[in-house]
Amino acid sequence: MPTRTLRTALITSAIAALVRAAQPSAAEPIAAPMRDLRWGKLNFLHTTDTHGWHGGHLQESQYSADWGDYVSFAEHMRREADARGVDLLLVDTGDRVEGNGLYDASSPKGKYYYDIYRQQDIDIICTGNHELYQASTADEEHRKTVPNFKGNYIASNLDYIDPESRERTPMAQRYHKFQTKNQKLDIVAFGFLFDFNGNAANTVVQPVKDTIKEEWFQKAIRESADTFVVIGHVGVQMQEFKDIFKAIRKQNPSTPILFFGGHVHVRDATSYDAKSFAIASGRYFETIGWMSMSFNEDPTLPESDPSFHRRYIDNNLLGLYHHTGLNASTFPTDHGRNVTAMIAKARKELDLDYSFGCAPQDYWMTRTPYPSESSIYTWLEKEVLPEVAVNPSRKDVPRLVIANTGAIRFDIFKGAFTRDTTHIISPFLSVLHYIPDVPYAAASKVLKLLNNAGQIFDAEHLMDARFMGIPEQLAINESVIYSKDVGRGFSPESQQQHPQQKPLGSGSSKEKQPPALVQGYTTRDDIGNDGDDAVHAAIDFYVVPNCIQSEVQFPWEGTPETVDLVFFDFIQPWVLLALKFSGGGSYSDKDVLSYLDSTFTELMAGWIKKNWPLRC
Repeated sequence: MPTRTLRTALITSAIAALVRAAQPSAAEPIAAPMRDLRWGKLNFLHTTDTHGWHGGHLQESQYSADWGDYVSFAEHMRREADARGVDLLLVDTGDRVEGNGLYDASSPKGKYYYDIYRQQDIDIICTGNHELYQASTADEEHRKTVPNFKGNYIASNLDYIDPESRERTPMAQRYHKFQTKNQKLDIVAFGFLFDFNGNAANTVVQPVKDTIKEEWFQKAIRESADTFVVIGHVGVQMQEFKDIFKAIRKQNPSTPILFFGGHVHVRDATSYDAKSFAIASGRYFETIGWMSMSFNEDPTLPESDPSFHRRYIDNNLLGLYHHTGLNASTFPTDHGRNVTAMIAKARKELDLDYSFGCAPQDYWMTRTPYPSESSIYTWLEKEVLPEVAVNPSRKDVPRLVIANTGAIRFDIFKGAFTRDTTHIISPFLSVLHYIPDVPYAAASKVLKLLNNAGQIFDAEHLMDARFMGIPEQLAINESVIYSKDVGRGFSPESQQQHPQQKPLGSGSSKEKQPPALVQGYTTRDDIGNDGDDAVHAAIDFYVVPNCIQSEVQFPWEGTPETVDLVFFDFIQPWVLLALKFSGGGSYSDKDVLSYLDSTFTELMAGWIKKNWPLRC
């Protein structure tokens, strides 16, 4: 494989013109200056939080390769590992479902996804929280994904309850010990989920602190191992990984420990000591993570710490060509082509390119401030929610409509708003609930409490208000964002950009940049600022609140005595607690009624069809 240093010039546009994107409707890949991968003795490719985006990003040229291209890439990289006499393992750390029409638009959900996903040969795999929200999804995970990756699926702190026998058993094996192909390295691998309590009743998530005390775990960390590998649907800065690290390190003072995380939707890396390394590899199949580890093998030198290397690979065909030394004609494998064809067939059968209307402009989650005319949350608050949140029998009743920002998962791009787009923007089965005739004096305080959760939703109530917001903000150094910003309530002043790694770039796009660079990830993690394989222009990132609110049917002057308090069903526990703290009295689940039968996704699609012209 050819070795290249960091390029200072773009790959020529002539080469780019020869490339066709994997899916017929995908944007052409865009060239960028590249940083090389560094091979070690033990190497990994890592995906996480793909959320159904296995067809690639059809509107974003820098992430437009699909799952078939990843299959081809992995096949070439495995051959290269064999040629070098080193080892390569593939890892996935969960949240493979919910977030894209390829998964969400079918009935039942995932009708095509499971067969497409299984085409990749993954060595170590675990569960994310999105596999567990719905009982039916957890059933399918146990019935399909676990056997699809039999022997490689690990569930260290997750149990499944059989719907017929009611028997509780591990979702999969608790840990996995195996030898690598070429060097015969002994690996002991674990697969964890963070301390999640929003799972369906047919699953049980055991807290990590309890799991690491169990006899099986204590026995496993005493196994002879060249390397411990901990994969998990856990942010690499979260306490759960740190607790696991301490438990393993206590018994293994000098053994390397590698961590592969996820959940918080950002590119991130850190090390807990000189012999450990942890990486998280983004979201939505924008990123393929790369980690390598090397050892000092010179017997004349004293034992030294292992060396680690990481890259965040853009899911871009031109970059995949670069890292394999191949081109448009030599890169696709037969297997990869077949997977690409499977995806295209599924998209066609699901009619994902059907257009509801044409977005007149871009609407951003975090690239612009909230509120602003280009904020997706301002658009929802001012235009969508007032029009769709209408119960015909109570249409004249004043109401406050509250939506959590975490219910929105992606930006809207100017142009066609398709069936696929509706699931990309709003993939969940969110419905509107309400409490009728709540005193306005109490209801008007709820939003502030939801966005000022630091002092209200404390550990006593076991509900972290941050989970109402977007996952990307979980990764922005908790000691900065959550103690300073969310802890004091959302305000325009709290939108300041912080120096930590940002979901889509850091710094200001107004800074002077080389004119040819495309905007994208400019990651800064605990290791440095050279992790991205492609060099990008930076993108602004603005903090957004946990929730937004629309006032509907209010009197022209003054305020109403009572209102209908309408909210997304996901945030019901927080709303009830906020009402208690606001002096509104003791409300419970028994006081909550269904406001509308339709899901918010359906309501939003109806609004698009009515308000945005069909032709772009």
